Amino acid sequence: MKRCFDIAQNGQGQVSPNPMVGCVIVHQNKIIGEGWHQKYGEAHAEVNAIKSISNLDVLPESTVYINLEPCSHFGKTPPCVDLLIKHKFKKVVISNTDPNPKVAGKGLAKLQEQGIETETGILEAEGAMLNRRFFTFFEKNRPYILLKWAETADGFIARENFDSKWISNEISRMWVHQWRSEEDAVLVGKNTAQYDNPQLNVRDWEGRNPIRLVIDPHRRLDSNLNLFDQSIPTLCYNFVENRQLHNLEFVKINPHHFLPSLLQDLYKREIQSILVEGGAQLLQSFIEANLWDEVRILKSQTTFGSGLSAPKFSGVLSQTRRVIDDQYFEYDNPNAIGLMI
Repeated sequence: MKRCFDIAQNGQGQVSPNPMVGCVIVHQNKIIGEGWHQKYGEAHAEVNAIKSISNLDVLPESTVYINLEPCSHFGKTPPCVDLLIKHKFKKVVISNTDPNPKVAGKGLAKLQEQGIETETGILEAEGAMLNRRFFTFFEKNRPYILLKWAETADGFIARENFDSKWISNEISRMWVHQWRSEEDAVLVGKNTAQYDNPQLNVRDWEGRNPIRLVIDPHRRLDSNLNLFDQSIPTLCYNFVENRQLHNLEFVKINPHHFLPSLLQDLYKREIQSILVEGGAQLLQSFIEANLWDEVRILKSQTTFGSGLSAPKFSGVLSQTRRVIDDQYFEYDNPNAIGLMI
């Protein structure tokens, strides 16, 4: 099952809104085939694993390991459970049942009806952590929310004039581009858009660009900002108008329930994860509403002396590492999916 987890991660940033899935086929205690879901809309892990095997005659004597319950409905591809039944596998071992109501136990039931032995709950917590974006989306009806910022050694994320370039080092900034490639969307507030004029795309890493999200309550941002260049699908959340351009959509939401309305709209669009990159006020608003799952902080040796203070929060430290002269800290929300099981 751990091998399933390892190869499933190869699909990170490529398969959403589908989950990351790996499949390992074992015959007489030896791995004879494996595969993973590589790209949304393309073959699922089970299909790729079976394709990797030259002698299909041994499949009725083989066991399949999959980190997530095989799908039982038609989507972009046919149901994987039908493929497993077709090849008459002896046993199917699964880490997590699928939280998607379209599956949710139906795949397991279909296998059992056909006389195929099943086993579930293997390394269940690790499996949920691997697909925490997918589980959060279905169990909390909102995207998985990552909060990210860089801060100085004395605890500031920008100078008093909102200037924040550059706090972290070049390698840390490259890492942030990798993070962008792994999430469905990246979000900034009005001040970050205005003072930093970010592109919010993936430049220093290879991968897909996330959908760009910007909050501009009263539609006062300059239309010449990089975020409005229509090079990448972009949503501008505001209190004023609904309007659609080529690659830019203005979305009017309720000012009295701002964050819940924003997340509800993202949920309807099947955006399963967002990376919130600033600024301080927006980050703090997510924290105060307890609408976050993960915090990532890059702390540099630079000092500002004064400026905009880094957000305040309480979380469970899950990882720390050195990035040349920067220090990286990662925290989980105690109520996050991976910590609930």
